[in-house]
Amino acid sequence: MIGEPTKLKAELLCLGAKFENPAGVRRGGAGPAGGKYLNLPNSSNVNVSVYGSYIDSSPFKLIKQERYNYILFKNGIEVCELNEIPRPSFYEKLTSDGIPMWKIALLHGSDCLASTVVQCCHYWRLNNPCKFCAIELSLSHGSTTKYKKPEQLAEVTCSAVKDGVRHVTLTTGTTAAPDKGGSTLAKAVKAIKEAIKLPVHVQVEPPSDLDYIDTLYSSGADTIGIHVETLDRKVLESVCPMKPRFEEFIKAWKRAVKLFGENQVSSYVIVGLGEDLGETLKGLRVMSQIGVIPYIVPLRPMPGTQLENSLPPDTNTLLTITDYACKMMNEMGLNPYKNVAGCVRCGSCSIIKEIYKCVRFIRERLLATTP
Repeated sequence: MIGEPTKLKAELLCLGAKFENPAGVRRGGAGPAGGKYLNLPNSSNVNVSVYGSYIDSSPFKLIKQERYNYILFKNGIEVCELNEIPRPSFYEKLTSDGIPMWKIALLHGSDCLASTVVQCCHYWRLNNPCKFCAIELSLSHGSTTKYKKPEQLAEVTCSAVKDGVRHVTLTTGTTAAPDKGGSTLAKAVKAIKEAIKLPVHVQVEPPSDLDYIDTLYSSGADTIGIHVETLDRKVLESVCPMKPRFEEFIKAWKRAVKLFGENQVSSYVIVGLGEDLGETLKGLRVMSQIGVIPYIVPLRPMPGTQLENSLPPDTNTLLTITDYACKMMNEMGLNPYKNVAGCVRCGSCSIIKEIYKCVRFIRERLLATTP
C-alpha cells in the first residue's frame, strides 16, 4: 500500500507548484531544473518544479512563511508544512581563481553536490539536441561556467562538506570525442578523490569505446549513470535522435555492472515522452536483469526546449511504472538504498526509493506469513 506522503511526492513531481517568486531557481542545466528542494513530512526530499508554463494549471501553491518555511496548499486547502533545504554557506564563497562557487557546483537535495563539468553538448552544435534538454540554457542565463576545472571542483567539494555534503554527482554534455566526455569526468573525479574521500557518481552516455567506462572506474568513481532516457525505442530515436540506440546502452550497462558492481549502475528513465507502456515495462525488466537501477522521473518541460509546451505525465502513470520497476528490482535482488552516490542516493527527483521500500515491506510480510 503506497502511503500518502509518497503519493504527495509523486503529485508534486508531476504537477509542480505555483510560487510567487521563482526567479531564484535554476532555469536550465542538466537534469530536472526549475525546482525547489523541500523536505516532506516523512523526512524525504522532493524537487518541486515551480518554473514552466504547465505550472499555471497546478492545483498546488507554496506560500512562504519564514525564510525556509512554506505552507503547501492544494486547491486552496492547506495540505502540510514544508521546509526548504537551506542555502549552503559555500554559495557565498569564491574559488581561488575568483569564480563564485555556486557557478561551479550546486547543492542538490540535502547532501549531494552536483556539477555539469562540461556545460555544452556536441548535439547542440549539430542543431539536433535531445528535445527535453536544457543543458546550455544555464550558460545563456549566466548561472554557470562552460568548463569546470578539476581543481575548482576539488576546492568547492572541500568547502561544501562543511555544509553537510556527503556525496558528489558529476555529469557532462556529450562531447564529439569517442569517450563522449568520459576522460574529462575521470580527471575531475581523480582531483576530488585526491582532495577528500567522498563517494562520487559520474554520468555519461555509452562511449564509442567501452574501455572509457574502465577509465572512469579506475579514476575512483564509485557509481555511474548511463542514461537511456526512454525505454521505447521509437521514442528514443525521435526525442534523442543523436543518442546511441538501445542495444548500445545494453552493452554499456553490462560493462559498467561488471566493474562498478551490484546497485552502483543506474539510468534515468523519463516518463511522459509519449512512450508505450508495454515497451517501457519490458525495458525495465531487461534493465533489472542486467543489474541496472532505473531512476524514474517525470518529464519536466523546460522553457526554451523543444518540449516546453508539453505536459508532464499524470501521477498514476508515474506510480504504475515506478511500482513495476521496484518489483523487478526486488525480484532481481537490486536495492536502490545500497547505492552510494549520485541521483539514486539523493532521491529528490524520483519516488523510486519510497516505492521500493513499500514493495520490499509487503514482500517480507508475505514471506513471514507463508507456511
